[in-house]
Amino acid sequence: MRTIDLRSDTVTRPSAAMRGAMAEAVVGDDVFGDDPTVKALEEHAAALFGKTAGLFLPSGTMSNQAALLAWTERGDEVFVHEQSHVLLYEQAGAAVLGSLQTRSFASDDGMLDPGAMEDFVHTGEDPHNARTRLVALENTHNHCGGRVLDPRGVLAVRAFCDRHGLVLHLDGARVCNAAVASGRPPAELAAPFDSVSVCLSKGLGAPVGSVLVGPADFVKRARRARKLLGGGMRQAGILAAAGLFALRENVARLAEDHRRCRTLAEAIAKAPGLSVDLARVETNMVFASTRLTGTKAAEVARRLAEAGVLALDESPWLLRFVTHLDVDDADVEEAGEIVARTMSAIM
Repeated sequence: MRTIDLRSDTVTRPSAAMRGAMAEAVVGDDVFGDDPTVKALEEHAAALFGKTAGLFLPSGTMSNQAALLAWTERGDEVFVHEQSHVLLYEQAGAAVLGSLQTRSFASDDGMLDPGAMEDFVHTGEDPHNARTRLVALENTHNHCGGRVLDPRGVLAVRAFCDRHGLVLHLDGARVCNAAVASGRPPAELAAPFDSVSVCLSKGLGAPVGSVLVGPADFVKRARRARKLLGGGMRQAGILAAAGLFALRENVARLAEDHRRCRTLAEAIAKAPGLSVDLARVETNMVFASTRLTGTKAAEVARRLAEAGVLALDESPWLLRFVTHLDVDDADVEEAGEIVARTMSAIM
């Protein structure tokens, strides 16, 4: 049985052209600073996002954690969204690795409200409180449905950080999706942020890696943090070549993922027992509630897998479907039909 994998855009596999770029990459020892392909990737990413310097890391999680280590001191406080990747999916790295305190705030769209944060800022003068040091946003926001952050809201958070002398970091795991969906250049989206983590192994299709971009002195500190975290790589140009290909060739095509996601969302919304808020489908993610069926998402995901569609049970009552470069129009049409048949059988 053929399987259509819609669990995540991390399941993509390198194309033949990307594999060719990897095979032909000129390499060196990156820990010694000798890998020309890694340097080319870091310089390209920095220029694309309007920053001074870049750093290639094995993963988005390591990229975020290196950024936190580079910007903060032990005992500092970080403001995050209550459903952010940094808080939920990085195994408490901020606390375990950086001895940082996180304070979380809620919203439906992944944005942080400066008004809600205002009363919780601590300068460190009072010995009872952790010093507030950094605010982290996520664009697109995964757990809120692949939402694109409102640029006016981002600027409001930037102004809040400026008032209080705080650093603003972006977990830009899918920031290229946000750029394509909003029609705004990556550098424009990145401009309000002091640092940006850009994942290469999701919709962009590289097999591994992220690039952390920001000021040169920050990147120098982040490089030390990368080594501490075990992320120093040797002939990494083989991997960097895939990332460079991804940034050059696979950004504009994200629009196809978004178009297919809308088609898929409309099909899933018609399936018996599933509830989809189509207004929240902005990029390549569809979230569907199974509460009306009385069947937990994990069981629905199991039934779908048996029928040939892989989805992720994001929470007890919520399924996630993600389109990506290994899914075409025929796959989306077939997936919609399978979801409809499976839900009819459940109901």
